[in-house]
Formats: sequence, structure tokens, C-alpha cells
Amino acid sequence: MARSILWKASSLSILVCGLAAPALMNCGGKAPGGAPGGLTSGIPGAGGGCPDLGSAEAVGKVDFVDQFKVSAENAAKLKAGLQASAEIQAFSAKLDADLKAACGGLAKDLGVTGDFKSGEDSCKAAAEAMKGARAKFGAKAKLQIDTTPPRCEASMNMVADCAAKCDASVTPGSAKVECEPGKLSGQCSAECSGSCEMKGAAKCDGTCSGSCEASFKGACGGTCDGKCDGKTSKGATCNGTCEGTCSANAKGSCGGKCNGSCELKAKAKCEGTCTGSCTAEFKEPKCTGEVTPPKMSAECKAHCDAEISGKLECKPAQVIVRVEGSADASAAAQYKAALEKALPAILVIAEGQAKQASKTAANVSVVIEGLQGSIQGMASGGVAAGAKLAGCVAAPFKGALDAAASVKADVKVSVDVKASASASGSASGKTG
Repeated sequence: MARSILWKASSLSILVCGLAAPALMNCGGKAPGGAPGGLTSGIPGAGGGCPDLGSAEAVGKVDFVDQFKVSAENAAKLKAGLQASAEIQAFSAKLDADLKAACGGLAKDLGVTGDFKSGEDSCKAAAEAMKGARAKFGAKAKLQIDTTPPRCEASMNMVADCAAKCDASVTPGSAKVECEPGKLSGQCSAECSGSCEMKGAAKCDGTCSGSCEASFKGACGGTCDGKCDGKTSKGATCNGTCEGTCSANAKGSCGGKCNGSCELKAKAKCEGTCTGSCTAEFKEPKCTGEVTPPKMSAECKAHCDAEISGKLECKPAQVIVRVEGSADASAAAQYKAALEKALPAILVIAEGQAKQASKTAANVSVVIEGLQGSIQGMASGGVAAGAKLAGCVAAPFKGALDAAASVKADVKVSVDVKASASASGSASGKTG
């Protein structure tokens, strides 16, 4: 993938310099506005350097029809494509920084020294560090990692607004945005069917997921105070059925107050965030699953996908690690502490964002590659105007393809770390 990207970027630069000669000079320099190559120098009617294409907001202010002499249709495609370029680069930078911090912290907490250049490098180091730590547990050790998945939400209103602003065929205020069935959430002023993410501890008439203050019965990923499989348990971990109170990762019936989410048995009032359906219209609806935007151009869809990906609201996972029978108690304690600290943020990417991020990267790549192939023919001002346009978009387009590749790599390595955390080796492990 990287080799293909480099070839396309290099061939585009050669094409630009070749077509523009002898009018253009200094093809290896840097033009105003950040475009490589001094590509507007000496072009009649070029109007100076390239416009600011460094952010989606800046791109939105550019008049491509006037400045580059392209049709209104091509101008709309260019604008959306360049906004997608800026958005995917911003998203990639954030994703990589988050992964670098989480995996880098995990590696260092397990004794690895040094600096890591990227999220991918830090996660590879973390995977090796985890493997080394587990080797100290011994063959008889048992490892179990219990998790409550992260929760990532996309604003339905934001999707509709982006579509209406980008594509003229989408009517503002009436853009139809759909959410995967059962994954729509928001404030429900009437009755909720599905699950209720509660603001605080409250009564749960259904299945409690989180912690339960009293009269709990079910699986408990934290500590159990009461009985574990019928035997007295005073704040100890319980690998079976807990009856009493559960401190974390509870999943069962709760006769006292539940702190977390409640899978409702029937329609009920939800004082927090309802996910599923509401007998009234949701306020500020969000989608925790796959969003289907209104029909729009491929370029606008890539732009909106990238914008939404960068603005997902994510709640980290909850992680509880158990190591039993380790030959090295200190190593086991270190492993437990390191994973419970870092893995929640890694799972946000590996589970909460992976699907959306991968689809966004793929969509943006296809759109940018398509624009690269047609850019020379868009300008109506002749070879020089076409060269100027190609030169101005070369850097942001290359940056977008590099960013898309980085997003895919970060998602993959985050999934690898998730698998490595409980990989079978000297210790047996499972996640749940």
C-alpha cells in the first residue's frame, strides 16, 4: 500500500512539472499556501500561490470556480474531496496520538524504555512487553480479562448537517439519516425500550450492567460481597455467581441500586440515556451502531464520514484482569495494573472505532484516487491552469492517502494488542 501511494505522488509531481514547463520554474520548491513545487509561479492569470487547504474550514472558503476556472460540478467535487483530505489527516493524527499514549504507557509500565515514533510502534512494543510479562507467570497460571465494551456514538444531527452543507441535492432540515436498528440513543422524555444508561445509581427492573449495591445475583467481574457460588465472600473476586453486592462488571438482577446501564424488561422511564426506542422523539439523537446518511455524492460522503469519525464521542471500556496461580506474584500484579490502566483506551479504537474508522479510510482513499486521476482535465484554462490546480492539491491529496493508510494500520495494531493481552502462552486467557 505504501509503495503504491509513493508511486502515485511521485508520478503526479512529474506530470505537473512536465506539463507546466517551460512556464513553471522551481518544481522542487514550495509555493505559498503550502503546496509543493512553486507551481503557480509565472502562470498568466494564476493569481499568485495556492489557497489555504490545510483545514476543512479553510477549504470551504475557497472559490474553486473563480480561482481555478473549473465547472461548478467539479468545484463541488474538489471542495468535498479536499475537505475529506483535511478531515482524515486530523482524524489520523488524533487516533495515532491516542494509541501512542495508551500503548506507550502500557509498554513502559511493563518495563520497556525508550520513545516510540507512532501508535503502531508503541503497540508493537506493548505486545512484546506483554508476552515477556506472561512468560514469568509459569505454565500453571490462569489469566482472565473481563471487559465491558466501550461505547462510541455519532451525532445524527451532525451527519444531517454535514450532508446538507456539502451536497446541494440534500435539503437542509429534511435529510434522512438512519441508525442501525436498536442502536439509536438519546434523551427520552417518555418511555424507553431497550437499555438505559443511568445518570447515577438507580433502581433497575431488568439486567444491571455495571455495579450493584444490594440484592445482586449474577456474574461479577469485580469484587463480590455476600456469597460466591454459595460460599461466603467478603470483598473477594468471584469467578462464579455472586449474590450480594458487586463492585464492577456486574451482569445480572439487582434488587438494590444499579450504577451503570439497565437492560429493561419492559418499557419504562429512563432518566439517563435511552438506547433502543422511545415512545416520543429522541432529543439530540446519537447512533452507537452503523449510520446510514442521506444519499449524496461520493466526495461528500467521504468528507462527512471523515468528519464524523473525528468527532465520535467515546466512553472507554471497563477492564478487570485476573491472574491466578502465577509463579511470580509481582509480575502478575504489574501486568494486572498495567492492563487495567491502558487497555480501556486501546479498546476504544479496537472495538469502539474500528469499523467506522476502517470504512472511512477506505472511502476517502477511493475518492482521492479518483480525483487524482481526473484533476488535469477539470481546469478549463489550459495546460498551465491545469498544472496549477494539480500542484495545489498534490500535497493534501498525498497527505490524505498517507493518513488513510495510517488509520488502517492503527486499527489493525490495536486489535492485535487486544488479542495479545490475553493470548495463550505460559498462561491461559480469555476475554469477555
